[in-house]
Amino acid sequence: MARRHRPHFLDAVTRLPHVFALRASPAGGMLATHASLAGDSASRRRGLLDRDGLASGEALVIAPTQGIHTFGMRFAIDVVFADRHGRVVRIAEAVPPSRIRLAWRGFAAIELAAGACRAVELRPGDRLDVLPA
Repeated sequence: MARRHRPHFLDAVTRLPHVFALRASPAGGMLATHASLAGDSASRRRGLLDRDGLASGEALVIAPTQGIHTFGMRFAIDVVFADRHGRVVRIAEAVPPSRIRLAWRGFAAIELAAGACRAVELRPGDRLDVLPA
């Protein structure tokens, strides 16, 4: 029996180029201008482990997931958890290496450069919109 697709805010990514942008509403600030999706098992496992950092405006969106870890990473990150509708359910700022962060109501984890959430004044309850980069 085939699994029924449950719609989510990242459905638009499949119709966009490999790179997309994320805007936070209602403030309208650009959370990421250069985001990519880790949507398969291998890319979710790899995450940011082979990176030395994230540039300002860059993000990795891991979906589906309710948790991330920073074991083996060499830099701190901001992590935003969003539900299926793109609503922010948890924000973890400046998560250092060797930590775990979870959000039971989360569907996606957005990994950003440390300080990105504060720069756009992101709050739980804000909505994330997917846009072409």
